[in-house]
Amino acid sequence: MIISIASGKGGTGKTTIATNLAISLERPVTFLDCDVEEPNAYLFLNPSVSSSKKVYMPVPLVDEKKCDGCGECAKICQFKAIVVINKIPLTFPELCHGCGGCVKVCPKGAISETKREIGEMFFGKKDSIDVIWGKLRIGEPMAPPLIKEIRKHESKNGITIIDAPPGTSCPVVASVKYTDYIVLVTEPTPFGFNDLKLAIETVKLLKVPFGILINRSDLGTDDVRNFARQNNIPILMEIPFDQRIAVSYSKGIPLVYELSDYKDRFREMFEKIKEEVENKR
Repeated sequence: MIISIASGKGGTGKTTIATNLAISLERPVTFLDCDVEEPNAYLFLNPSVSSSKKVYMPVPLVDEKKCDGCGECAKICQFKAIVVINKIPLTFPELCHGCGGCVKVCPKGAISETKREIGEMFFGKKDSIDVIWGKLRIGEPMAPPLIKEIRKHESKNGITIIDAPPGTSCPVVASVKYTDYIVLVTEPTPFGFNDLKLAIETVKLLKVPFGILINRSDLGTDDVRNFARQNNIPILMEIPFDQRIAVSYSKGIPLVYELSDYKDRFREMFEKIKEEVENKR
């Protein structure tokens, strides 16, 4: 089963939920931190790093001796990563999505592919948790290619927990699509409620079952609860504001180590998710 933890906005406690859920299960878990622009789950899980590897994506390389400037490559590229001006091809690797279309359509065979580094992946282990995360290269505009590489390491038979990036853009979609369940972490504030609705619209398009977790639930308004009730969206768990949790977080200590009763609460949430996933299969 693959469970992704997402949120409409940053700062809702998404990584806190993902890491503490993984720890609470106390069984083999594969943890994928797909927030490659700001990975921080490893700070809380504190795994022993066993290896790392550079990640590359293919980009076009034009042999100008073979190119006749026909422009077929530019016509097929939807992202303007290759253009032809006065029959001279120009490439913009940072815009390339690595689809290989330009290579296929070139009638002269003038285009091949070369590699461009986009980031790095790290592999570690903490107790029964395999931890895998990526760091996007500084200045790199596209996170999805690195996220896709990380997701290749999902567990085939066990439990995978994905810590997705915040928001509703392409990196989030790359992180949560083709998963079994999505936990949307929110907070009961106007900003939290607004961005939760955007996240729900995105998740519905992906047709993945989902539920809501309300963090700092005793602050703000009841808008999130009322919305969930009106739309038959399950509220999986509520975590009230607690200074002990904030202090634990500031020290990089998972809250289940400081407040042991939360282990049972996270396990109960997992059982709810498991039951809903099985009912929909």
